[in-house]
Amino acid sequence: MKEKQLWMIIAGLFLLNCLTIAFFLNRPDWAEKSSVLSGTDEVVATIGDETVSRQNWLNEMEERYGQVVLKDLIDQKVIEQLADKYKIKISDEAIEHELRLIQTMYGTNDQVKGSDEEKWKEQIRYSLLLEELLTKDAIVTEKEMKNYFEENKNLFDVPTSYHLSHIIVKTKDEADKTEKELEGGSSFSALAMERSIEEFSANQGGDIGFISEEDDQYPSEYMDYAKKLDKGEWSKPFKVENGYAIILLQQKLEGKKYSFNQVKGQIRRQIALEQMDAPVSARAFWNELKVDWFYEKKE
Repeated sequence: MKEKQLWMIIAGLFLLNCLTIAFFLNRPDWAEKSSVLSGTDEVVATIGDETVSRQNWLNEMEERYGQVVLKDLIDQKVIEQLADKYKIKISDEAIEHELRLIQTMYGTNDQVKGSDEEKWKEQIRYSLLLEELLTKDAIVTEKEMKNYFEENKNLFDVPTSYHLSHIIVKTKDEADKTEKELEGGSSFSALAMERSIEEFSANQGGDIGFISEEDDQYPSEYMDYAKKLDKGEWSKPFKVENGYAIILLQQKLEGKKYSFNQVKGQIRRQIALEQMDAPVSARAFWNELKVDWFYEKKE
């Protein structure tokens, strides 16, 4: 289990590194407002007798994040152009697989739903296209890929996972009172913030993200109760080590097992990248497309 968790963390960190800044960038309202309003003196904050103008704000953002954000935009264009040049495509199934891993690995899922899910898929596509570009000339045999799959089958399966929130209180009386308030229409999130003794999740409205059978961070009772709940339902109070818990099921993701053919491309990229032992970066292709950018001129 530890090997799987380590592999998933490494993969997840790579994806999140690609996604975080790109998410900020891809908000159309940010780009539009930056260009339209950058020359105005619109006030965005007032502190006593002093103000902060939109121009001050945008200048500060460019100073702090401008180089990183511009590089990310360039990388995306580089990846798009070269993928088209070499006729490289990523299947919807590969993107869905990575999305499922992200959903089950990370947090509250608040950023991976609704219209935002499409943005995540697009950024995953960029990440996988980059890996394909970096490894397009690598030679990996069918035997190598099959051996890798047989030795690491569990790394590619997505377990059934439950997105939960919880409230933990010290006594049975407090738990019963909380349950009655929930039945009376009180907000689970508000009650968690108000009285849950588990401070970290309380600050998140009780949200503890996704858990599965393989997780040992929470008591086994969490899974036992989660399996019996429908979306939006909460459990009866039950005893845990530091008091009594009530859990709420926010979402269930059905598990899925993947065959060799379904993850063959991922395996090929993984083996090739390990052989290369080089950073996963689009910068390696900048010279091929003759990239010329603002910060290079400033150096």
